[in-house]
Amino acid sequence: MKQKVTSLALALLLLLAVTGCAQTPPSEPSHVPSAEVTAPVIETEPTGTPEAGIGLTILYEQDDSMINTYSLLAVDEAAPFTDADGNAVSGVAINTVGAKALIDWMLSEEGTALIRDYGYADYGEYLFYLKDDRPVSTAQIPQAEDATRTIRLSTTTSVNDSGLLGYLLPKFEEKYGYTVEVASAGTGKAIAAAQYGNADLILVHSKSQEEAFVEAGFAKVLEGYDTARLSFMYNYFVLVGPSADPAGCAGAATVKDAFRLIAEGEHTFVSRGDKSGTHTKELSLWPEELGITDEADSVAEYTDWYVYSNAGMGVCLTMAEEMDGYILSDKATFLTFRANNGQME
Repeated sequence: MKQKVTSLALALLLLLAVTGCAQTPPSEPSHVPSAEVTAPVIETEPTGTPEAGIGLTILYEQDDSMINTYSLLAVDEAAPFTDADGNAVSGVAINTVGAKALIDWMLSEEGTALIRDYGYADYGEYLFYLKDDRPVSTAQIPQAEDATRTIRLSTTTSVNDSGLLGYLLPKFEEKYGYTVEVASAGTGKAIAAAQYGNADLILVHSKSQEEAFVEAGFAKVLEGYDTARLSFMYNYFVLVGPSADPAGCAGAATVKDAFRLIAEGEHTFVSRGDKSGTHTKELSLWPEELGITDEADSVAEYTDWYVYSNAGMGVCLTMAEEMDGYILSDKATFLTFRANNGQME
């Protein structure tokens, strides 16, 4: 009898253990896109855990100084165009009608809706956010004509490498008959192309360089807008690095403290080095006493750990992955890089 009771007790304990371990599976997350994205919640990647297929992870992003704002600027047909040597260039033809059509569409309800929700289905989070005070266009967009069909867009690598333009432009082209020729480079080079007369509009993300472009007479205030510099969307810069995080950046109080830790430990850092918007932001984060500027000579004594690449975002992420180093990236491009297991087209 005693043995039988003992057996029953053990069976009961086993049943309770199995029941206690059972868990209700989590429900699928639901998402209803809002009409406006404001004050987005930033989800920090798990520190010390490699992303699927790659060794890099986001180590630091929750810092106000890491907001990354994008602007559209139409090129003025009367601008003082020069060649690469600074010599004046005349006879430059600018497609202002086409530039305005593309800008009006990107700032329209249709364009901003596509921008707002781009990437959510693939990444589970937004890649770009719309500014609350962005300019809004309700202008009628003309169909392309032979003289206005080709639009030359000079832009930064982040909106290209993230896939945003590849998603947006075919929809615009199919609906209105335009062909958009995209030249993608760092912001400095993208702006220079417009100053040489090789672009009808620019889409870039460096406030100081954009303001200098306007001040020098290269930007045009289009009908329906109050200013030449049309800031309309943003995302975030993120500090990316090895999942092991040898510098301890993830525990830093601010992103500037994280950069100081990288410098003090002389941990490998891959810099864009191309005077792009990302490069400009990076320069503002290093300790001033290092004297790091946008000139390669300023990092000559740091070459054991500081890699001055003069390359685009996708290339630099690949370099950081191969070198097990740190890098500053816009979040949209890094999420695309991660989703593609470290492969960039």
